[in-house]
Amino acid sequence: QVQLVESGGGLVQAGGSLRLSCAASGRTFSEYGMGWFRQAPGKEREFVAAISWSGRSISYADSVKGRFTISRDNAKNTAYLQMNSLKPEDTAVYYCAGPANQNSPPLAHAGAYDYWGQGTQVTVSS
Repeated sequence: QVQLVESGGGLVQAGGSLRLSCAASGRTFSEYGMGWFRQAPGKEREFVAAISWSGRSISYADSVKGRFTISRDNAKNTAYLQMNSLKPEDTAVYYCAGPANQNSPPLAHAGAYDYWGQGTQVTVSS
């Protein structure tokens, strides 16, 4: 079955950087888009970034544009989220997600994803 495993979260000071990884298994990684979402305490899960199966099309939430970069390495079956200039409001559990359909464009709606990782905590101190 499809499995997604996030890593790379942690505690960082405001202005710092973290890189999250999402290791995928159970299907041909290069045929599917990937997405990153986050959920802060007491808030709904929100879209962060998404990348198409080819990596040529990318979408970001306005709140992270210019600070976060999504990428993928199909040879390693891994997606990444590079987070720079972190702010306290970026504190959340971050999830990677995979859609059911192949060759999908970047998808910003959580309902479009069928597979989710367990999440990794990112805490940004002020």
